[in-house]
Amino acid sequence: MTQFFQDMKHLKALFKEQYNPENFFLIAGPCVIEEEEILMTVAEKVTKICKRLQIPYIFKASYRKANRTSVHSFTGIGDVEGLELLQKVGKTFNVPVTSDIHSAAEAAMAAAYVDVLQIPAFLCRQTDILLAAAETGKVVNVKKGQFLSGESMKFAVEKIKGAGNDHIILTERGTTFGYQDLVVDYRNIPIMKHLGEPVVMDCTHSLQQPNQTSGVTGGNPQMISTIAKAAIATGADGLFIETHPDPSKAKSDGANMLRLDLLEELLEKLVEIRKVVR
Repeated sequence: MTQFFQDMKHLKALFKEQYNPENFFLIAGPCVIEEEEILMTVAEKVTKICKRLQIPYIFKASYRKANRTSVHSFTGIGDVEGLELLQKVGKTFNVPVTSDIHSAAEAAMAAAYVDVLQIPAFLCRQTDILLAAAETGKVVNVKKGQFLSGESMKFAVEKIKGAGNDHIILTERGTTFGYQDLVVDYRNIPIMKHLGEPVVMDCTHSLQQPNQTSGVTGGNPQMISTIAKAAIATGADGLFIETHPDPSKAKSDGANMLRLDLLEELLEKLVEIRKVVR
C-alpha cells in the first residue's frame, strides 16, 4: 500500500493530515446535505476516528439528489448552499470533500467547492459528464454501473484519461439482481485494480433494495460489516460508507446507511483485517 500511495500521487495529495499509508482510505458521510448541524456532527466524529486509526479520509455528502424514486422525495437544500457547506466542512476539519454531479454543466460549478467529483453509477457511461469532470482537473471517482462488468470500466478510464486527466478512482457498488436487489461480485475489485486505478467498495449502496412499490428504496444495513470485511480481504484500496446519527430520520438512503455510533468499532476491525491481508 505504501507503493500504491507513492504511485497514486494525486490520491496522496488529497490527504492533508498524517495517516498510515499502509491503510485503506475512507469516503464517508451522510447521503445528502440536510442541514449544517448533521454535516458537522458526522465530519467531527469521523475525522477523530480516522485520525486515531490513521485512516486517510474524504468527507462525502450530496449537495443534490437528482435520482430519487418518488417526485416527493427530498433532493437538497439548494446547490450553492449545499456546496458552500461542503467547502466549510473541508476547511473546518482539514479534509478533502466530495459530492456527485448529475450533468456536464455541474462539473465546473461543483469543482469550485470540492476536491473529488463523483460520477453516479447510472451515469458512468455518459461521455459528456466524464469529459466535463475530467477537464476540471479534479480527482474523478466513477461508480461502476449496476449493469456493467468490472472490465467495462476501462472505457470510462479511457475517456477521462483521453481528456488529459489521470486522477481517477473506481468504485464498485453492486450489480442488479432481479428487479429489487443487488449482489456484490468481488471479482470486480481485482479486475478493476488491473486497470491501474485505486478501487473503492461502496459498502452501503451495494446493499440497496431499489424499485420498491412504496417509492422509497430499501436496504440491508445489517450486512455493511460483512461487505466491508470482504472488500478489504479481496484487496479494495478504499471503502465508501454512508453514515448518519439516526438513519431512521435521514432524508435519503436511510434504509442502507450505517448508524454513526457503529462506525468506530467497524473501522477498528477493518484496520486489523487490513494488517493481516497486507
